[in-house]
Amino acid sequence: MMPAINTYKDQLGREVSIPYPPRRIISLVPSQTELLYDLGLDEEVIAITKFCIHPDKWFRHKTRIGGTKQLHLEQILALQPDLIIANKEENTAEQVQYLMEQVPVWVSDIHCLNDALDMIRSIGAITGKNEAAEQITDNISLSFRRMDEKMRGQRPVRTAYFIWREPWMVAGGDTFIHAMLEHCHLENVFAATARYPAIDIDQLKSIDCQLVLLSSEPYPFKDKHIAELQAVLPGVRIELVDGEMFSWYGSRLEKAAMYLQAFRDRLEELPHFKS
Repeated sequence: MMPAINTYKDQLGREVSIPYPPRRIISLVPSQTELLYDLGLDEEVIAITKFCIHPDKWFRHKTRIGGTKQLHLEQILALQPDLIIANKEENTAEQVQYLMEQVPVWVSDIHCLNDALDMIRSIGAITGKNEAAEQITDNISLSFRRMDEKMRGQRPVRTAYFIWREPWMVAGGDTFIHAMLEHCHLENVFAATARYPAIDIDQLKSIDCQLVLLSSEPYPFKDKHIAELQAVLPGVRIELVDGEMFSWYGSRLEKAAMYLQAFRDRLEELPHFKS
């Protein structure tokens, strides 16, 4: 019996015809790979990228089809997927377009928490895992609502969030990272810039930046980079942070609110930042 074919809109507004339920899924995005695992799609997911590190057993045992921006296109097609899940920002447009011409590709486009929740519900519907998706989104919504309530009234801290070195690059406005900063009352000093601008460190001296966050990904910042920047920015607090908690928009968001709350609470205890 031929599977039913359902049509869904992805987050680019495209209509995508997908067998229901899909049985051969390839994920091109780490945070969405983890979501598929948490939805209970172990057998259905046949391949992931080399950056899909969660869960560890998938990272070790699932077929890998290249990196998020350097996909092995012919290998992907040879696996005969009936659904590929991609992301507008994390994957390369030309590669995704090539795949779209031959197999169903559902693309997410995430800028804020509501976009992430919509994505989770949509993938739940596409894969026949509505109940699990609703449980995940309910948990995320509740945890962020509690965090927002607890942080109400806290004064904002002017913050720069670094994602890269050589050149120094930060998260600007219209990014999911920017939205997560807002949730913990960290005011992005580069909110008015392009999505991930390259900057000169001297810029931070003239815009009253109080806090610099060095992310664990995509560039693996370490303690030595704190020392490097502290020499240039002696009056600025510099912290290493878990990039997954600020930038992964799948089921990891269930853990993110607790992490962000704990980070903000610790910041409040520092004399320099006390309200």
